[in-house]
Amino acid sequence: MANTNTTIIARTEIMCLPSVNEAAITSLLKTPFGAHLDLFQILDNCQHHVDALIENDDNTECMALCGRLLAALEVLKVALKAPLPAHLIERLTVDVAESDNYRGPLSTDSETLREYCSALTILLLQRQQSPEQKEHITGLLFELVNVLVEDLKAPRFVSTDGGLVMISGEAVPGIH
Repeated sequence: MANTNTTIIARTEIMCLPSVNEAAITSLLKTPFGAHLDLFQILDNCQHHVDALIENDDNTECMALCGRLLAALEVLKVALKAPLPAHLIERLTVDVAESDNYRGPLSTDSETLREYCSALTILLLQRQQSPEQKEHITGLLFELVNVLVEDLKAPRFVSTDGGLVMISGEAVPGIH
């Protein structure tokens, strides 16, 4: 029997604190990026967004992550056309290289691979797939972004007595 003179108010809602994943996604979605970032920072942003996307089932968060990933891929488009800054050339330079060890698994150039990633992201934003198709497209996007990141962060230059040369032996053109 309930006591009618009670001062205790029953609360039916349950307080749910955001999970670590939700906090990480919120932080990721608020992180600014743009032309002030270098190539590696942009690649890291792309990788963080696709990592969060592959682990997420919330439609709203997936849409937000796809939108941010698409924006990061557009910033990457500009970065791919710009000359590499000296600090990145240094990170992409080795003293001795074996050319076969640094070639990515795809023979596609980085701009085409970036376009593939953008196309898959746009496809996910359209939300016209079945849940199974969405899972496959997201998985493919995850794989392609990671291939792109690995390829662009792989050593490209060899330091010689005559200066820098490409690992393949070509002269350094100044653009990746």
